[in-house]
Amino acid sequence: MEKIIPIQELFASQASWLLLIVTAVAVLILSKGADWLVDGAAGLARRAGMPKVIIGATIVSLGTTSPEAAVSVMAAWQGNAGLALGNAIGSVICDAGLIFGVGCLLTTLPADRFVLNRQGWVQVGVAVFLTGLCYVIWFIQGDNATLDRWVGVLLLTMLVAYMLISVRWARQHPQGVPEPDMIDPSLSAQAPKESQSPVPALVLMSIIGLALVILASHVMITSVSTLAVRWGVPEVVIAGTLVALGTSMPELVIGITSIRKGHAELLVGNVIGADILNVLFVTGAAAAAKPLPIIEATSNTPAIFLWLHLPVMLAILVLFRVFIAASVKRGSFRRWYGLPLLLIYIGYVAAGFLLTGKIAH
Repeated sequence: MEKIIPIQELFASQASWLLLIVTAVAVLILSKGADWLVDGAAGLARRAGMPKVIIGATIVSLGTTSPEAAVSVMAAWQGNAGLALGNAIGSVICDAGLIFGVGCLLTTLPADRFVLNRQGWVQVGVAVFLTGLCYVIWFIQGDNATLDRWVGVLLLTMLVAYMLISVRWARQHPQGVPEPDMIDPSLSAQAPKESQSPVPALVLMSIIGLALVILASHVMITSVSTLAVRWGVPEVVIAGTLVALGTSMPELVIGITSIRKGHAELLVGNVIGADILNVLFVTGAAAAAKPLPIIEATSNTPAIFLWLHLPVMLAILVLFRVFIAASVKRGSFRRWYGLPLLLIYIGYVAAGFLLTGKIAH
């Protein structure tokens, strides 16, 4: 993990009280960066005449998944396939379970029929494709099962196709405005007016905001991980929870900020887009950089990826798809939908801790 997170060694030599201050400052910067990114993205959507949910599913999600891509590619180069694959799949589960689950519980999220009937099916489709590919390769190759570079190239090719068709879908969008009951009135009433800044200023605001979110997330999770090690938290817990949660932190903070500012569409789009990109972009880039063994001879937890991560990812996305089907006609997600999604995520984290703990011993 120290090799994956370069500033780990620097933080390891610092006093605990200093790391607590660094964590607090990182949270403040993270919040401010999210504010700028959400304002910039919402302003760009208005100026370009594009629905905010489309902006969230493409531009914003492409930026927020870059931490996962960076961590997974570096993990692949270091020969840590478990972290490279687990981070991508764990981030999908975190996005759909934790982030969307919390978002549903906080407010009434809008359900854009046009987007959810397109990007929503892509979200499930690419997950099923990757899962099936992993099991087929494992069935054929056994303990030597590997996602070779051709798999990475294929996934990246599918990514390019997805981005191109997303542009086409954006142009075809009916530009419908959400009904008043689709957003919690108490939250939308607090939302400020969208920025009237010129387009170049909005672009710069979005870029700076995204950079602050990614940097602050990296610093915060490294600081928290260092404190966790120092306070005796098992490394398997840190690897199984803090890494995936840390790289998904941009989506979480941006999602909550989007709700607070009355742009809940950004959260919905970002979650769906991030799930797609975690499969096509993160896994694709890691496999293209270096072949990824599905089962490593040196790993203590070879079965967890096949028998926990992949099944839970499919289960949570299928449930998400059921909720989408029940919501598009109504125009919004019911708030209680967030509870089962969140419970699945909590159960997944607990199961990962229990299984890795047993295997490690």
